[in-house]
Amino acid sequence: MGRHPLSLVMVVLAIMLLPYGYTWKEYRIRRSIDLSAANPLISDTKLPTDLVPSGYSLHLHPVLDRSIFSGRVNITLLCAKATNQINLHAHHDLTVDELELEVVRIGEAEGGTKVPIRRVDRVPKKPLLVIYFHDALTAGAAYEVRLRFVGNIWENVEGIFEGKYKQQQSTGPSEPAGTESEGVTEPEEHSFIGTYFRPHHARRVFPCFDEPSYKVPFNVSIVRPRTHHVLFNTALERTVETGDGKHVIDVFKQTPPMSTFTFGFLVSDLQQVTPSLSDEKEDERLKPTIRVWARRDFQKNVADVQQRVKLALRKLQEYWGVPLPLEKLDVVALPGFSYVKPADNWGLIVFKESELMRGYYNLAQELVYQWLGSWITPHWWSDAHVNKAIAGFLSADTAIKIDGGDEFEGKYPMTILYSIYYEFSKRYPHSRITAMKQETTCSKTELVLRMLNYTLGEATFRRGLQRFIQHREYKTFYGEDVWEALTKQAHLDQRLCESVTVNDVVNSWITKDRIPMVRVVRSYANRTATVTQRLYLRERPHDVPEQDKMLWWIPLVVVRQDRLNFGNVSTIRWMKQVREVTLDELPGPDEFIIVNPEEIGPFPVNYDERNWNLLATFLQKEESRTMIPVYTRAKLLHDAWNLAYAGDLSFGTAFNMTLFMKYERNHLVWNPVFTLIDHIGRHIDMSAVHKKFEMYVRTLLTPLYEELVGNQQESEEMWKANLRSLAKNFLCRAGYKPCIEEAQRAFKKWMDSPDPDAGNPVANQFICPVFKWGTREEWEFGLQRVINFPESRVKSERTYLLKTLAGCPSQPFKIDRLLNIMVLEDNGNFTDNDISLIFKMLSGGSSGYSTLFNFLKNNWDAIKLRFKDRESLWDNMINSATGLFTTQEGYDMVSQLYVQHQGEFGTAEHIIEKSLKNIKEETKWSDENLPVIEQWLDHFLASNGVADQKFLG
Repeated sequence: MGRHPLSLVMVVLAIMLLPYGYTWKEYRIRRSIDLSAANPLISDTKLPTDLVPSGYSLHLHPVLDRSIFSGRVNITLLCAKATNQINLHAHHDLTVDELELEVVRIGEAEGGTKVPIRRVDRVPKKPLLVIYFHDALTAGAAYEVRLRFVGNIWENVEGIFEGKYKQQQSTGPSEPAGTESEGVTEPEEHSFIGTYFRPHHARRVFPCFDEPSYKVPFNVSIVRPRTHHVLFNTALERTVETGDGKHVIDVFKQTPPMSTFTFGFLVSDLQQVTPSLSDEKEDERLKPTIRVWARRDFQKNVADVQQRVKLALRKLQEYWGVPLPLEKLDVVALPGFSYVKPADNWGLIVFKESELMRGYYNLAQELVYQWLGSWITPHWWSDAHVNKAIAGFLSADTAIKIDGGDEFEGKYPMTILYSIYYEFSKRYPHSRITAMKQETTCSKTELVLRMLNYTLGEATFRRGLQRFIQHREYKTFYGEDVWEALTKQAHLDQRLCESVTVNDVVNSWITKDRIPMVRVVRSYANRTATVTQRLYLRERPHDVPEQDKMLWWIPLVVVRQDRLNFGNVSTIRWMKQVREVTLDELPGPDEFIIVNPEEIGPFPVNYDERNWNLLATFLQKEESRTMIPVYTRAKLLHDAWNLAYAGDLSFGTAFNMTLFMKYERNHLVWNPVFTLIDHIGRHIDMSAVHKKFEMYVRTLLTPLYEELVGNQQESEEMWKANLRSLAKNFLCRAGYKPCIEEAQRAFKKWMDSPDPDAGNPVANQFICPVFKWGTREEWEFGLQRVINFPESRVKSERTYLLKTLAGCPSQPFKIDRLLNIMVLEDNGNFTDNDISLIFKMLSGGSSGYSTLFNFLKNNWDAIKLRFKDRESLWDNMINSATGLFTTQEGYDMVSQLYVQHQGEFGTAEHIIEKSLKNIKEETKWSDENLPVIEQWLDHFLASNGVADQKFLG
């Protein structure tokens, strides 16, 4: 969560790769108890319900210096239905001692009565241990399974893992930690062992019922070296000597009923971060007791974590209306922890060190999982997306309430929303990638929760969630339970009519990999509006099957110019899975309305042309523009551009909505603009309109950039630096002379260096402008650096140079030179991977793919011979050379090549056929929209008297 903002390079890369509002990736790597519903093993290994566990007694002995562990576990069971077998989860890496295995019936005699075992099987290709009996176990009776086992400990593996870290030797009793001694000593190596059981990896450590629905107490003891300590789910009860003088056994208090995936421990010599005196006094009153652990060298970086955890915990306790029933909560900054998500065990949360450096989102999310995940648990992973969505929403809400969500820079929830808009408006969402589908389903559910928070009201929504967790302590839930609790509370508070349920609303959203688009057409004379809904499709052609049958429950929240109140977000009407409704009593013909302000619901809104133009005029006035909140300004701009791209709105109207950007300085409104400009710019790259479009972009961005440069300060908000970098990057691409000259000055230092192959002294931001607008000599210098790249240097530097050599130039002769060297001359300095990378980079702009096309056409026979046994390269070349044209001229060129060499394309036959189909669709788009765009640009440039002295090209 709370991550450092993207570097300029990452932002620019995101812009190049995602044509729909760049994704703030650091923020979006979301924490989850989502225990990989995408993993097929989970459903395949669900245990029969004949036997139900009632408790575990577990002893573990991890051996740090040998990377192994051993242990024993006694599992008490209740036989719910007569059966002649016991099924347990046990990973194949875990060796179970079948000779020592015992099953006893409890209660008939002291110590229990042994049950004769017929055989023990390990199921091939499934992590199952099956114990068979001669006679069936008795329904209603209690049994205990006693097993011994051993296993290996690996680095960075789920289950139980080991790691090492180095730190300076301890300073001794006379010198406080952190004080530098005069003599420099070699850093000491320290080792640790930890667990990561999500989603179903407890079975790697001990045989068990490794499913979330089985929640039972654990009695646990763990052997440790005297030099280390053990952090576990519960507090330490006592320590027992082993007799070897080197190890002791820590015995812990019994856990509450919990699922196996929330079990966790850490054996380490990390030190507790010393709380201040005020914290210690407060700890006497606050439950749970918060302890923070870190290596000694890192403690100063997490000195405030305890206070931040306490603050987030209080906020969440206020929200839930019930305290977290934990005696203690350990928060660990673990060096070298490699997992994407923290290990959020019950009472023990293990983070990467970098995750604890700033912000509240990370902490809040893991604390939410203590309530929803550990204390109350999804019955099965199919319900985990609801749990994850609630955690995402509440952690963002908590962070915003504490410090305004500084770590988000105001981008929540827009970055989630834009990604959802982009993905679900494709013809084929997710490209059938299951893991991506799971993630976007969680994100969409989170946005639906945000919509409910608005439409039901924050108080009703909170009380509904409180109702949901009541009486579920240490139990499980289904997704439907959340919606039923919200429904009951909404009916009680009269926020939803009795005939409507939250289940109805939610299911219409989360059961479809789609979102709707709402169109509002006003009848100004009658002061009414016809509101229709249909599937939102941005990617052409709009030929999704059964789209006419898709309908949603949509809340209509309306803000009107004559009563401009964005504080009132009451739903004036629900579209109850109907195609059309009518709104009455709207304002007069000279006043606009805004539907779905602040992105209350995750759907774009289209209007008739008159309403759009009323909004465009209003936004251009300084005194009125600020009356519309930032999120709504961003939404209006974002919706207009993307609806135009989808073919649902005239580009003339969409361009009108950008006129206020000349005065706009808020980064949240600007953020989506860059990618939208980039996407449209790439689409019209081959047309004569593109030069005019670049002049428009310059006119839009130059005042913003020069103002940001003029007001630059040493200490400023990160968003200002990011916005300035983005504006500069786009102006550089458009040929802004000050930028090009600055880049060439920096590049010259490299060209003048005595050993240019020793390293690259030029910042990456300068390389692309030089290769695009610079001289042949500068570009050739870059090419030689790739050819002569030393083996000793970092390979990623060479890759970046290669990408920019191909992807940046606008002059065909540079690209042609590169292709001749790599393909025709077959220069030994370039691998097949290099060539594939170049083909991919050339597909980014018309100068690239059109030059590649001409190179293919002019050298057909030689290329065919060169790629005779390299089908992958041939296919990549045909795809990049033929698939990106957008005009009739491009279609004619590709069609002529296809006819001329029909039957010679081999494995790429289907690729060029697909290219022709796509170009036909894009040509249709260009024929419809380019004249409109050009007409608008002509008027804009003439009325603004555009001067172009500061630009090349």
